[in-house]
Amino acid sequence: MGFAYPLTGLVTLITLLVYFWMAFEVGKARGKHDVPAPRMDGPDDFLRVLRVQGNTAETLLIFLPSLWLFALTVGDLWAALIGLIYPIGRVVYARGYYAAALQRSTGFTIGLASMAVLLIGALIALAMQAVALYL
Repeated sequence: MGFAYPLTGLVTLITLLVYFWMAFEVGKARGKHDVPAPRMDGPDDFLRVLRVQGNTAETLLIFLPSLWLFALTVGDLWAALIGLIYPIGRVVYARGYYAAALQRSTGFTIGLASMAVLLIGALIALAMQAVALYL
């Protein structure tokens, strides 16, 4: 028996691997900058790494449900193609933010655009299906 959404599943796993990498970077930064857990403060270089991981955790709460609702209502291929932009954007965001806080906007915008398309697309598709079903 096959899985009906293999591409969306792969994008989900890629996204989670990117998040895992970010969490790992926080651990490395703690050691490099001598910031013991559970401390959440330290030099700016540590705080940038921590903020990348925290901001990504915050956006995952919007991205993952939007990705899957889009896949369920529009289709696996389109969800995966649009969704793949998000983890790419997060890597660009992280690399820029790690270098300097001012270099994060391009990656942030890339990820945000992917989330917005998935969220709005799923909303429109679900609304159209609800209207068709109940009217």
